[in-house]
Parts: sequence; structure tokens; C-alpha cells
Amino acid sequence: ARSAPAPERPAPADRPAPPEGERPGGWAQQVHQLARQQPVASAPPQAAKAAESPAPWKPPKDDPFLRAAQDQGRPAPLGRRLAARIVDSAVLGAVVGAVAVPLWGRAADHIDAKIEQAKQSGETVTVYLLDGTTGSYLGIVLGVLLVAGLVYEALPHAKWGRTLGKKLCGVRVLDIESHDTPSFAAALRRWLTYGVLGVLAVGVLGVLWCLFDRPWRQCWHDKAARTFVASNSR
Repeated sequence: ARSAPAPERPAPADRPAPPEGERPGGWAQQVHQLARQQPVASAPPQAAKAAESPAPWKPPKDDPFLRAAQDQGRPAPLGRRLAARIVDSAVLGAVVGAVAVPLWGRAADHIDAKIEQAKQSGETVTVYLLDGTTGSYLGIVLGVLLVAGLVYEALPHAKWGRTLGKKLCGVRVLDIESHDTPSFAAALRRWLTYGVLGVLAVGVLGVLWCLFDRPWRQCWHDKAARTFVASNSR
């Protein structure tokens, strides 16, 4: 005996039956599913991964901070350096001259007195220009030069990287590695090297060395302190 088919349940009153083309498993629903799955299936894994990863960051073409760093770390033109050195030398010369000129007069009078005394003795006497008196005068002048250079050169270089002449000419002294103001030890070593070479009459050669040095245009005192003179646009 054949059993009778079960009667179909009527659809709820609040859910109308879907149309023929949109029933589950109908051709319209299958087409929509295939359309959604086709781009994902056809895209290669590398392209999908690239689409998901964020775009790399690119710096702006005109970076003001980079431009300021480049301007700060660029060797200064030789003309501006020469002008700054002339101003600084004039200031130091005025300070040292205020002490050296009176002492020079005293030393000249002392030497003249020695020569006159030798003439009056009637004997052949060797008169030395450098003795205890004139040597003490020379020591005072050199001490004033070193102290004035310490106050005017070393301290401002260690604190601001520039002196009055360098500020007027738009240049400053920087450490060759950090591109920052040098330490007090480096600034003092720079000034002592410059002062000692100047006293020994070879300072001109040490200063002219920047004409041939590359790439930092260093003089001998810059090489001793590991510094260089840079342009300063601020």
C-alpha cells in the first residue's frame, strides 16, 4: 500500500513566499553568488595582499626641517669666514693693544737705559733685548691674549657656536659629527691651537689650509677640535 504524501505546510501569513526566480537555489540567486565570488577567485594572492596593505608613507617634496638641517650643516663660504675673522681679530687686537701699548713703551725705555748704561761704561757690552723685565712684559701680553681669547672665542663658541664677527657674517662653528655647538673642551682646544700657531708665526699657513681641505674646509685649529665653520641662515 502506498502512503499518501504529506500535506504541505502553509506559509506564514506575515512572510510571503518569494517569487519563483528568487527562491533558495533558484537561478537568480546562483548568478548573484557567482558574481560575488568571481573577483575574489580570479585575483592573485599577491594582488589581494597588496590591496589590503596600507600605502607606504612618502615624505613631502619640500621638507622645511630637512632644508634647515642641510643649511645648518653646509660649509660657509670663504669670503664670509674671512670677514668674520677680520672682525674678531680687530676686537681681540683692541683688547690686547690696550695692555700691550703701555708695556711696549716701558720696554723701550728699559732697553734704551741699558744701551745708555753700556755706552757710559766704555766697555764692549752685549745688550740683550729680552731680559727679566721685557720677558715679564711679554708674558703679560701673552696672558692677556690667551684670557681674552678664552672669554671672546672659547666661551661663545661653546655656548652659541659663534662670536660677534661670526654672528655679523652669518656663520657659526659646529661639531663635525653632531652638527651641534662644540663642547667647551673642543672650543678651548680650537682657540689654543689658533693662538699658539699664531704666536709661532705659522698661523697663516694653518688658516690658509681651508683653501685646499675637502669637504669641510677645515683649518688646522678646526682639525684639532673636530669642528668646521658652517653657514647660519638663522
